[in-house]
Amino acid sequence: MLQKIDHLGIAVKSLDEAIAYYEKALGLSCEKVEEVETQKVRTAFFQVGDTHIELLEPTSEESPIAKFLAKNGEGIHHVAFATDDIDSQLQNAQDAGIKLINQEPVPGAGGKKVAFLHPKSTHGVLTEFCSK
Repeated sequence: MLQKIDHLGIAVKSLDEAIAYYEKALGLSCEKVEEVETQKVRTAFFQVGDTHIELLEPTSEESPIAKFLAKNGEGIHHVAFATDDIDSQLQNAQDAGIKLINQEPVPGAGGKKVAFLHPKSTHGVLTEFCSK
């Protein structure tokens, strides 16, 4: 069952420049910066109410974020929903005819398990499920 919007992922070219914007212009505090080797990104998290903003900077040209930036430029990359049962959410999505990017959850930032749904099946929105 989906519990809430966990975070919005935003692709950026420079994590340092983006962090400065969120801290100086918006008055938010960066909670942590983390490299997620499996996704080939560095991330920075900011909390806004019950939701987080996740900034994503590619660490490799093969990173999905590098490809997104080359095609679209900086901006919203994905919406992530917290779930208490990521395996059931994936199965429900697949049963509904949604194309899965991840057949099984993979390690994500913050020690969470994550899995993505293909935007061609979700009205153009890259959708992520995540669970602790």
